[in-house]
Amino acid sequence: MDINTSSLLVTAFIAVLAPLMCELPIGLKLPMVVLEVVLGIVVGPHVLNLARPGGLLGALGQLGLIFLFFLAGMEIDIKSIRGTPLLKAVLGWTLSMAIAMVIALFLDRFSFIDNYFLIGAILTTTTLGTLMPILRDSGELETKFGTHVLAVGMIGELGPIILVSIVFTRDHTHWLQTFLLVVFIFIAVGAAAIALWPSPPRMVALIGRTMESASQLPVRLAILVLMLLVALASKFGLDMILGAFASGMVVGLATKGERGRSVHHKLDAIGFGFLIPMFFVASGMKFDLPALLDNPKALWRVPLFLLFFLIVRGAPVLLYRGELAKDEFLPFALYSATALPFVIALTELGVSTGRMRTDNAAALVGAGMLSVLLFPMTAMTLRKKAPRNITTEYTEDTEQSTRRVA
Repeated sequence: MDINTSSLLVTAFIAVLAPLMCELPIGLKLPMVVLEVVLGIVVGPHVLNLARPGGLLGALGQLGLIFLFFLAGMEIDIKSIRGTPLLKAVLGWTLSMAIAMVIALFLDRFSFIDNYFLIGAILTTTTLGTLMPILRDSGELETKFGTHVLAVGMIGELGPIILVSIVFTRDHTHWLQTFLLVVFIFIAVGAAAIALWPSPPRMVALIGRTMESASQLPVRLAILVLMLLVALASKFGLDMILGAFASGMVVGLATKGERGRSVHHKLDAIGFGFLIPMFFVASGMKFDLPALLDNPKALWRVPLFLLFFLIVRGAPVLLYRGELAKDEFLPFALYSATALPFVIALTELGVSTGRMRTDNAAALVGAGMLSVLLFPMTAMTLRKKAPRNITTEYTEDTEQSTRRVA
């Protein structure tokens, strides 16, 4: 394998530079993931040609992709959004999926896209990891509005992953593939049940004793669960993202509460401190800028896809009459339509498997970057002018499930 130390050095430099740039006192806090991708584009082969995304960097990027979905699975906490927020989020995402498929079928009919199902699934994403710091810092997690946004974000991550995992399954036969998917689900549910089972006192003592030791046993156990379900999903002909996401949910269930917080911090350090930046910077290097800039039709697709994100994820706000005030509808729609990390991950999978053209992938990523730059900022501005309705119904569980996102 080509190690290419210069590319690794450039990527490590960007991984440090991006968070520093986020702290610049310029009056506008730029999302770190956008900076990582943009800086990756700048140093990549299509601009300065200082680094290339192959070799060891490519392998680390793939591990970063796995960890991205693993940590996303850990964020899912159905208990924190139980009741009306969960029901509305599921119904809203179902409506989004129906709208997205109509749009994608229309685009496919005129040969704008190749795989309408994949494009439709991508349009239904909502990036909870990007929204969480914004909701927390603005005090929205203590409001009814924030609880509903949290629910939409969770389902907006879970739903597309399930759909895309079906898209990327390798064909055995229809019935055999369905059977293997059901078997995998049963195994994942069984693992989750084991995770919830009370641990023997000796095991609790062992984990507590090794938490801060050189062995780091709890972290190693979490990585073992991740690799086990990823390998199992691959063996069954399913995509690795389903195994990574399922393992994250299992580990999240097993590490609830104060005792698990240290494990979450350590896994966040591995993911967000090392592997995930490698993935986003490498994705920027792979970004086909000429395919976007040299093709006016592709360039026009950026604002078009941005509009589709808003329509697809914003339309379900109509289901929240009686739950939200009228002046909360537009901010809610804007938060719901914020999407980038999963857009990057899913478009990269689409291009690598031949299911998506590079011009559409570039346009979708460009639209995702604009959504992260424009939608939350606009929503926050609108929310500052609106009264806050504080609720404590879900606050405690919500805060416990999202502290690690900080």
